[in-house]
Amino acid sequence: MNSRTSFALLAVLTAVGTLTVSSAYAQEYQNQACVGCSMEDARATANEMLLEDIPVSVWTDKTSYGHSDMIMVYGQVANVASGFPVTITVVSPLNSIVAVDQITVNNDGSFETTLNTAGAMWKYDGTYTIKANYGSADKKNSVKVELIGGVAYQPTYETPEVSKQCGSNEITANGYCVPFSISGGAITSATLNTNDNSIVINISSTDDGTLTVTPSKTVQDGIFMVLVDGEESNDVEIVANKVTVMFPAGTEQIEIIGTFVVPEFGTIAAMILAVAIISIIAVSAKSRLSIMPRY
Repeated sequence: MNSRTSFALLAVLTAVGTLTVSSAYAQEYQNQACVGCSMEDARATANEMLLEDIPVSVWTDKTSYGHSDMIMVYGQVANVASGFPVTITVVSPLNSIVAVDQITVNNDGSFETTLNTAGAMWKYDGTYTIKANYGSADKKNSVKVELIGGVAYQPTYETPEVSKQCGSNEITANGYCVPFSISGGAITSATLNTNDNSIVINISSTDDGTLTVTPSKTVQDGIFMVLVDGEESNDVEIVANKVTVMFPAGTEQIEIIGTFVVPEFGTIAAMILAVAIISIIAVSAKSRLSIMPRY
């Protein structure tokens, strides 16, 4: 066998070996969350993930829980950045957020927390997704757990009729279209409250849910507070003009308050009204002068 043939054979063997290792490497870590593993196995899996440079991993102590249990959540961060916590978000089978928390990361990259399933937001059976995010949007992972022994989710509400002048994902408030999305209920009406610079949204909710509203700045601006049935709510996320509020079953009204809301009469309409009033006053004054007796 000459040197040229030997070199070609060596190249082929190297390529085959590389493909074999790559295939095994890709298949070994398909599941990034170690659900129900022992602590030793879970931490071993997390360490192996770090070798793959997976930014964050998360797992739980069991795969299923009752509605009065504590969920033990564990995780590992690949590259610890000082001052950055891990954000834990839990999404229910209704696709609504039931819990949000920020966890401090230890120096070795590990973190842990507990979640109490006894709250009203956890009452439905089904799959709950626990999401872990660390810093940027691409540094995330999730694990799913099952809750059993509670209430089976059976939605009974209907999608509300929407004004033809607005889109299917918009509500009408005093003739203005406001984008929205809702789970766990239905919007029945919406109005603008010019006295309080707010949008008042009436809903029918038989389940716990989430409402997201994104009014344009020409309709409302400077949003800083949300009232749920007249009480200030802490389960709210406000990002610029996007408002997400979690509400319990039975909620009837959500009011979003800002520093500005479009007047009931637009600027042009107000100017026309002012001109009309001035004209009426002028005509009335002229009429009174014309009928006064002259001496």
